Amino acid sequence: MIDAFTGKFKSFDGTEIYYESRGHGEPIVFVYGIACLMNHWHHQVSFFSKNYQVITFDLRGHHKSGVPRDSENLKLQSIARDISILLRELGLSQAHFVGHSFGAQVLLSAYDQAPSIFKSITFINGFAKNPLKGMFGLDIVEPFFHVVKNVYSKFPEILSELWRVSTDNPLSQIGAGLVGGFNLSRTEFKDIEIYARGVSHLSLSVLIPYFEDMMSFQGDFVAEKISCPTLILSGDKDNVTPKKFQTELHEKIKGSQFVVVPYGSHCTQLDFPDYTNLKINAFLQGIK
Repeated sequence: MIDAFTGKFKSFDGTEIYYESRGHGEPIVFVYGIACLMNHWHHQVSFFSKNYQVITFDLRGHHKSGVPRDSENLKLQSIARDISILLRELGLSQAHFVGHSFGAQVLLSAYDQAPSIFKSITFINGFAKNPLKGMFGLDIVEPFFHVVKNVYSKFPEILSELWRVSTDNPLSQIGAGLVGGFNLSRTEFKDIEIYARGVSHLSLSVLIPYFEDMMSFQGDFVAEKISCPTLILSGDKDNVTPKKFQTELHEKIKGSQFVVVPYGSHCTQLDFPDYTNLKINAFLQGIK
């Protein structure tokens, strides 16, 4: 029988962090990307909880976790500190970690703070530095972000409503797939709908600071220090964070394994869950 429980703990600044645990065995902590949600991992939770203790949590400012009183604590370093405190809350000294997209930067920051808690790392469509440069093969995403930030500072209520309406509708959900966020022929559409609904309920006052920190983060020097076993998965059709980002991580991390998922989008764990799980499981089984 698989035991499951949920909980909350107060982090270093008093922000409440929500988490879920399922299964028994060596712990694996799954970290989703910015503006994502735990549902991104539902295939992995179902598979790995049969033999591992699978732990997921909501990033601060996301969903069931609290929003910090001080916006300065909406940063990668703060989430990294949450991870160390989460392990302490669960009585764990070490775990395997899997991070998707922005979750890779989170894990790089956490490794920089506390390398001893890492038994292994798996990066899925991750990156060590600003992913907005060249996103979708264009150089307009970063300038567009600055326009949005400026408009939000002047008209927060209007832009918040536009954000909610524009993200939670069928056209935006299909658009997310067409630009490489999902493989529309493989990902179950209900997962895209759940994602869009979750995004629409997130505050721009949370997302804007995170995006700024994501853009300024430089994780190459951390990647070069990683000494634990590392697996890097890259979606072949990911236009959000193209393969070059994962190739750079592979080159920086000595001894890392690199796997390209054919036809995988930015969310390979939802496109091809069986293949993704197989690769991660084989990697974990090879760790002594």
